[in-house]
Amino acid sequence: MLREIETRAVEDAERKADEERAKAEREARWGGAAMDRAKELAAQEQYAEALRTQARQWQEAAALSAYCDALGRRLEEAAEEDEPAASSARGWLAWARRYVQSLDPLTRLPAMPTARG
Repeated sequence: MLREIETRAVEDAERKADEERAKAEREARWGGAAMDRAKELAAQEQYAEALRTQARQWQEAAALSAYCDALGRRLEEAAEEDEPAASSARGWLAWARRYVQSLDPLTRLPAMPTARG
């Protein structure tokens, strides 16, 4: 009878240890899955912010490009009016077009952003 009680006590202790190990393993898997999901959400937010930034830059470049086009048309109209002013405006337009090109994210193909670790 004493041996049976000891055997049951050992079995109970082993079962309890097995249950604790299983619980710890489940928690570790859940924690790992939660961490993976959090990393994925953070990466998605980074990508979305990069996209929003590129879209703002593109919109600004498009507006400035439209201005440059209008200035170019105005220069054609004023070609004979005032040569010193037209010459200065042509220089300004050339600089403005280079600047617009430097702003436009679509001047070259954008790459997939790298997620921060």
